[in-house]
Amino acid sequence: MKNYSIILLYVALSSCASIRKHNEQRATDVAPKKLKEDIDYAYSKLQEMHPQLYWYISKPELDYKIDSLKQTISEPLTPLQFYFKLQPVIADIREGHLALRIPRKKFTKKEAKALEHKKAMFVRFEYYIEENRLYIIENKDSIQNIKPGTEIVAINNVPVSEYIKKYRKLISSDGYNTTFQSYFLKDVFFNFYTAENGFTDNATIETIYNNEKHTYTLTREAKSKNDLEKDKELEKRTPEKKVNDYVAFSNSYNRNFKFLDKDSTTAYVKVKSFSKDYSDEFYKDTFAKIKEAKSSYLIIDIRNNYGGSLYEINKLYSYLASEPFVLIKPSQVTSRITPLKTNYFRTSSPLEYALKSFTYPTYFFAQAFSTYKKDGKIFYKMKADKPTSPNKNAFHGKVFVLINGGSFSASSIITAKLKNDKRAILVGEETGGANDGTVAGFYSYQKLPNSRIKLPIGLLLVQPNISFLNDKRGVLPDVTVTQTMQDIIDKKDPQLEWVQKEIVREKENTVK
Repeated sequence: MKNYSIILLYVALSSCASIRKHNEQRATDVAPKKLKEDIDYAYSKLQEMHPQLYWYISKPELDYKIDSLKQTISEPLTPLQFYFKLQPVIADIREGHLALRIPRKKFTKKEAKALEHKKAMFVRFEYYIEENRLYIIENKDSIQNIKPGTEIVAINNVPVSEYIKKYRKLISSDGYNTTFQSYFLKDVFFNFYTAENGFTDNATIETIYNNEKHTYTLTREAKSKNDLEKDKELEKRTPEKKVNDYVAFSNSYNRNFKFLDKDSTTAYVKVKSFSKDYSDEFYKDTFAKIKEAKSSYLIIDIRNNYGGSLYEINKLYSYLASEPFVLIKPSQVTSRITPLKTNYFRTSSPLEYALKSFTYPTYFFAQAFSTYKKDGKIFYKMKADKPTSPNKNAFHGKVFVLINGGSFSASSIITAKLKNDKRAILVGEETGGANDGTVAGFYSYQKLPNSRIKLPIGLLLVQPNISFLNDKRGVLPDVTVTQTMQDIIDKKDPQLEWVQKEIVREKENTVK
């Protein structure tokens, strides 16, 4: 027991020292020569491991951007300042999963605990971005009675438009997609903001609502005893929460199922993220109920679903297929050793590192024999590129899928497959992810040697098993229906309403 206590003390002290060292390094200027070395290092690693680096940008064009960036660096920069210079060039590669990690301040356990006991300032609102303007569309806690539809024009006297212009350049999207940036930026705006300005206890916002200007001071209030008890209650995992993949942070379910009419003709499934957790149980239970109800229509809502597990979308497709199918094409990698570059020991504490050392040989051999060569290219073995049989409870009625610019990655893969196979009618907006696939799967987490900024590089070229369009766009809907900010504020859903009206029309025609 004494030795175990010494180990825990050593781990705790190592962690504190590591955090202190990280924060000191984050605030230290890096010489121009060293920053240019980091740029060259990042580019060389991308060329080495990224299987489709020049998909949306030519090599001469990217070479030019890299050289031009290096010429602008003549003075020392902190890692954060350097991030704001390098990331726009990374974003110009136009590969949505490819982005530098923001060099954030790290917190000790004590500091993190103190933040947990306070209410956040900015995430208590829901936002909408239109061009270079930021709006509040939901005030979850009725803070100072700020009305939905209020525009935030400045934060601490800095125009919001300046932040949006700056942050928009940081966001990668797949190819020449036109919808993703605004959806994603509204969700990450304050990640960028707090990285620059820190977690302060107050902020002043200048707003406009109905042409009237107001100034509010937001504060990071302490949570009451009731708030803390409610947090604990939300974190409890009931069987229902598990199957529907409950997310305590947002107090919502990742998956939802219901019938939209009294006679159960129309089933509705919403998936906010393909997390894989308990997905087998959810789809098994859901489609058994749909079959029992003899539903004729199914609406699958994957709007604002940034993607996730290939396993889950393959499982979902098995409940929609009428014959064996192959979800994705074989996934290409740059070399046979690429799967071994996934940083197995990444983020491990000294104790975790020791434990992982015992399992590393198994991991090594599994990855080493996971590739194969065909037609001069190297591919990684994936279950989703093999034939999958339809589930016995597969739905055979009419399928509608709701999509928008927040439908990204795995959401775009399953959407492209459904459209190609003519298995569903897509309603909404162009997806945020590309029609012809993406580079993701698993990652090699590179660390730039001088600035210490992290660069996760996707190692797999993942493409739906379809006839490619080669238009470098997202998946385009069969029926375009947009949702305005006022629709969201008024709780109107014109995309879902269009589908429901279409179903009513079809029912009436059937009766005739």
